[in-house]
Amino acid sequence: MSSTASGTRNGTWRNWGGNVASRPAREVEPASVEELADAVRRAAEDGLKVKAVGTGHSFTSIAATDGVLIRPQLLTGIRRIDRDSMTVTVEAGTPLKRLNMALAREGLSLTNMGDIMEQTVSGATSTGTHGTGRESGSIAAQITGLELVTADGSVLHCSEKENPDVFAAARIGLGALGIVTAITFAVEPIFLLTAREEPMPFEKVLRDFDELWAENEHFEFYWFPHTGSTNTKRNNRSAGPQRPVGQVKALFEDEFLSNGVFQVAQWVGRAAPATIPAIAQISSKALSARTYTDIPYKVFTSPRRVRFVEMEYAVPRGAVVETLRELKTMVDRSDLKVSFPVEVRTAPADDITLSTASGRDSAYIAVHMAKGTPYMRYFTAAERIFTAHEGRPHWGKVHTRDAEYFAEVYPRFGEFTALRDRLDPDRLFQNDYLRRVLGA
Repeated sequence: MSSTASGTRNGTWRNWGGNVASRPAREVEPASVEELADAVRRAAEDGLKVKAVGTGHSFTSIAATDGVLIRPQLLTGIRRIDRDSMTVTVEAGTPLKRLNMALAREGLSLTNMGDIMEQTVSGATSTGTHGTGRESGSIAAQITGLELVTADGSVLHCSEKENPDVFAAARIGLGALGIVTAITFAVEPIFLLTAREEPMPFEKVLRDFDELWAENEHFEFYWFPHTGSTNTKRNNRSAGPQRPVGQVKALFEDEFLSNGVFQVAQWVGRAAPATIPAIAQISSKALSARTYTDIPYKVFTSPRRVRFVEMEYAVPRGAVVETLRELKTMVDRSDLKVSFPVEVRTAPADDITLSTASGRDSAYIAVHMAKGTPYMRYFTAAERIFTAHEGRPHWGKVHTRDAEYFAEVYPRFGEFTALRDRLDPDRLFQNDYLRRVLGA
């Protein structure tokens, strides 16, 4: 998760994680909604499929195409800020980082964020990117309006009042219903968060999980496989004063420890996998407790420069402790050498058709492996545990599930596919990934 976006070289597009590649027939960078709509109509006339791609931070092939690849880099910036309704309307290709910085200058903020902000707003929301929150949901849950170009080249607007059936689905639309061109988010006056980061034994976190969740607006933790250690993070609103992490401290802890030492640990682990449990013991003890207070996006997000591949599942929040115990037992009993921490977050139930938190309070468990290392054995074993708890995989992260499975774990799955039949009957926005997860 770095600032380096996905790219096309010698006609081949690759995602950020380096595990997906495709060769589009052509690439288009529209400078307006009209140009984008024209590109969609021309693709249909030429018998080519169409996909839009942001920064390529998905680990699935959700954006891969051999047809027309639409890059929205020129569709960026804030269209308008409405202080009466407390909303901001932003072009789809705007990076979350740029949106957050622009809002902060205006004295405004999103309520919640994921843990990186390199993605475009449309890419992040279309795949269900989320942070952690007791009452505040994913980035898509903060959307109040959408503009999208549909398969016939027309521009469709939707909100709770206008085309509400499309609004219910398109906030996390997987690129299957049309190409999002603008998003309206609810915002609020900027506020301060105090973050408390501290190591905590794995068993204590599991024992006190319900309490830690209930007592904090935003609670998350990282468990280091091969150890009984975690690093916890609690973010809560604060009256201030603002006390950011000092520049030298941030450089040491966020860059040197979290990225530099971690990168070296990955290199050593790849060269000598047997050393990984020992490295994990050292890594889990390297980070000490710290408290700081800052504006939201500076607390929610952090730089990620070590490249990896990731699988993440949402399980019912009530099942998270049992699921984590099973995951730890599986790792302990296997000969797997896992060099990346496991990330655990939560989200409240929402009303978005294919949101991983749709209709149920959820907990997210994310497993990672370094880019270039074999990950399937670990991910397959983890996925077996997640699916036994009716887990829903993140749409942009590695998984092997298909439409038949999703029809079981999403009560409103049929609503989404029926809407897709209406908006894209000829499957202009189809690709192999959508064929697998949504059906033909």
